[in-house]
Amino acid sequence: MTSPLTTPAAEGRWTPRLWGTLLVLCAAMFLDALDVSMVGVALPSIGADLHLSTSTLQWIVSGYILGYGGLLLLGGRTADLLGRRRVFLVALGVFALASLLGGVVDSGPLLIASRFVKGLSAAFTAPAGLSIITTTFPEGPLRNRALSIYTTCAATGFSMGLVLSGLLTEASWRLTMLLPAPIAVIALLAGLRLLPRSNREENRGGYDIPGAVLGTASMLLLVFTVVQAPEAGWASARTLLSFLAAAVLLTAFVLVERRSPSPLIRLGVLRSAGQIRAQLGAVAFFGSYVGFQFLTTLYMQSLLGWSALHTALAFLPAGALVAISSTKVGAIVDRFGTTRLIATGFALMVAGYALFLRVDLDPVYAVAILPSMLLIGAACALVFPSLNIQATNGVDDHEQGMVSGLLNTSVQVGGAIFLAVVTAVVTASAPATATPQGVLDSYRPGFMVVTGIALAGLLMTLTGARGRRSRPSIVVTRSTAQTVAEARTEPVPVRD
Repeated sequence: MTSPLTTPAAEGRWTPRLWGTLLVLCAAMFLDALDVSMVGVALPSIGADLHLSTSTLQWIVSGYILGYGGLLLLGGRTADLLGRRRVFLVALGVFALASLLGGVVDSGPLLIASRFVKGLSAAFTAPAGLSIITTTFPEGPLRNRALSIYTTCAATGFSMGLVLSGLLTEASWRLTMLLPAPIAVIALLAGLRLLPRSNREENRGGYDIPGAVLGTASMLLLVFTVVQAPEAGWASARTLLSFLAAAVLLTAFVLVERRSPSPLIRLGVLRSAGQIRAQLGAVAFFGSYVGFQFLTTLYMQSLLGWSALHTALAFLPAGALVAISSTKVGAIVDRFGTTRLIATGFALMVAGYALFLRVDLDPVYAVAILPSMLLIGAACALVFPSLNIQATNGVDDHEQGMVSGLLNTSVQVGGAIFLAVVTAVVTASAPATATPQGVLDSYRPGFMVVTGIALAGLLMTLTGARGRRSRPSIVVTRSTAQTVAEARTEPVPVRD
């Protein structure tokens, strides 16, 4: 692709155009995170205004997750094949239109449909945006710095969404739906001028239509089954048959990809131990955090009686810490490598979750809650950028969209699966008589599960650190024969 990097940029001094490119991509990631965090607080107002049942309200959240998590693999590969700039801009335009429609509809089904379309568009902007960064900024310190800024914008969007939702919902829930529209339009107009044009991959083998159909269908069914399992019952015939069907579709997808001349996912990319750890780390990282946020929000609002804004402000120190520190992570990665930072972050996460187990019905925020928020914020600042760097290092430019889509899929599927698991554990522990203390006691097993998920992420990451002591590890996702045959420049070795 044509890179906007010039000699000054290559030396570490970025041009205004390069900064503009990064800001456009950061704006899209900011919007994705903002939209996810804002809608939760607005749900009670939406239900009262549109006369929606609790089960219908769930689909305002689940519809977005379904579109996003189910189509990420297709979105990532589409960016590689059709051009990252084109896919990013078209999807961003659809996101803006869906945001506008979501703020003016007067029907529950139409609102859910607009949320699904927004999730679908985000499934294309997220991997396309990440792959534009990784193909524009060369592997090493420049890319690490860009990715740390990029992930900071995601954390900032999520934190601001929590606060803004509390403020905007006081006026009208429609404002929470409409707010992303003008931001997306501004980013779209800027992107038309600033984003570099990319070369599409030469696709001699044709498009992998069977793989696209099977991959999309399997992910949609898997996410749908996980989202519905708490309501339908994990052991119900409907849930078990849905899981079985998803497994069959995934098996068929793998078989097709192994034989396809131009696969949706080149399975050889998963031969890298660092790549596998990055994908599983993303599952554990986001899965544990989503479960923690869900339970903590219930604890603060349902048991402590805090308002939506009060709850949002309680989470703010974690988001603020991420926003302040994440821009420095790139330089730290250059010195210590991603594995050490991910392991340190998971250790902080385990400590933060474990400390929260001691909360009671009359907590002193500075003593009982703030330490956990600060530890979790520091963990997010270390883990999220490092996972993005580890997953995309050593990957050829024409496969960056594919790997970006795979990483975002791991994040979304991890969040959906473990949120459902935590919900099931809390439901099973619910007391017969719903006293405040009894409800709090039913939350504790859920917090223990969250802590266990983070601990599993830590132990998995430490296997990579142990492996590095025996021999240096270089992230390589193409076989030697393929590299020689294609006469490509060898990737820059990086520590993972």
